[in-house]
Amino acid sequence: MPNTAKQVLELGGSDPFVVLADADVEAAAVTAVTAVKARHGNVGQSCVNAKRFIVEEAVADAFVPAFTAAAAKQKVGDPTDPETTIGPMACANLRDTLHDQVRRIVDAGAHLLLGGEIPDGPGCYYPPTVLDHARPGTAAFDEETFGPVAAITRVADADEAIAPANRTEYGLGAALGTSDLDRARRLTRLLDAGAVFVNGMVASDPRLPFGGIKRSGYGRELGEEGIREFVNTKTVWIGPAV
Repeated sequence: MPNTAKQVLELGGSDPFVVLADADVEAAAVTAVTAVKARHGNVGQSCVNAKRFIVEEAVADAFVPAFTAAAAKQKVGDPTDPETTIGPMACANLRDTLHDQVRRIVDAGAHLLLGGEIPDGPGCYYPPTVLDHARPGTAAFDEETFGPVAAITRVADADEAIAPANRTEYGLGAALGTSDLDRARRLTRLLDAGAVFVNGMVASDPRLPFGGIKRSGYGRELGEEGIREFVNTKTVWIGPAV
């Protein structure tokens, strides 16, 4: 009988980046810059990029313009130019799918604050795009937006943030921005994700187990748990000598 190989699947994601209101305007701006970096790595074409930003209402009016301004500073252009931060997408069909998602999210009531148009010229470029007031039940939540598009959803308070954060079939990573670490410990237990990073962007680190739940896959890679995924446990029981 042939051996059955063990496997780990790390699939897509629609990672939430939750921003709580226990930060002043300056801190919200700093968080926004981190959030922009979390969204735009590899032109937003990563399963573990932050894609949905769940922002507490009390800080939203500080966070959203700061995020939009930081996104607008991204330089779209030749990927061989060291100054470029947003190169072309991998292929035309990915860009077309992303643009269709943006149009549908706007048609569902979101406010387009930045980008949202395919530029003229060669190359599969798409500009950094910011959508405010994105709603659950739209492509921002139900699909993976694989490109430089950020969807922002405003919530009344920290507890209300959990439901929209979890309102997705994916569960790879999640980020949580807050200065209240006791509350952070409580909320991390409620977020449906294989990894939750507090006050930082989700990243793959060889020292830490990495993987998702729901449609984001199963099993873990990296870290001790990643090694054990591909090791068979052998039980040996020894009775008394006779």
